[in-house]
Amino acid sequence: MPTVHFTKALERHVECPAAQVDATTAREALDAYFSMHPTVRGYVLDERGVLRTHVNVFVDGVQLADRDGMSDPVGPRGEVYVLQALSGG
Repeated sequence: MPTVHFTKALERHVECPAAQVDATTAREALDAYFSMHPTVRGYVLDERGVLRTHVNVFVDGVQLADRDGMSDPVGPRGEVYVLQALSGG
């Protein structure tokens, strides 16, 4: 089963422990995670259900090619990492 991970920066705002999910795409992995931890959804997806501008998702170290549909495949031992982009000056 793939594992979904979140950065410490996001954990400052909402509890989001790593979890194994049953999924074959990035979208399925996130949806499965959000069903277990619904409060995390709003930090990652906007009201249309797409990734927020400041959020990046990587599957096995490769950034998602399909940010809108998140159809990128995830293998049975895949690692999905959700990162909140940081900015400043």
